[in-house]
Amino acid sequence: MVSDFTTVAQVQDIPPGTGRTVEIKGVWIAVFNIEGTFYAIDNACPHAGGPLGEGKLCGSVVECPWHGWKFNVVTGQRENNPNFEVPCCQVRVEGTHIQISLPPGLAAP
Repeated sequence: MVSDFTTVAQVQDIPPGTGRTVEIKGVWIAVFNIEGTFYAIDNACPHAGGPLGEGKLCGSVVECPWHGWKFNVVTGQRENNPNFEVPCCQVRVEGTHIQISLPPGLAAP
């Protein structure tokens, strides 16, 4: 099965150490650049729906700006509590285009 990738940004739009929120098919996704490698997770924090893409990125961990929950953007797991996680998306770079494929089950209502 071929994954359905969507171009969401250009490489230069998301500098290393930063994140950005993008929309794919009605779903908000947080995209992060960690030392030139891009990762994408569901933008909604499972605690209260806070915007993870607007959180502070420290290494590979983003902190939700609303209540401080921290998630590893590579694995989606909450720091110090693996019982909580956010879905991760497949990311690829084609030329200068950052492309994302939504995981099964992560779709707009």
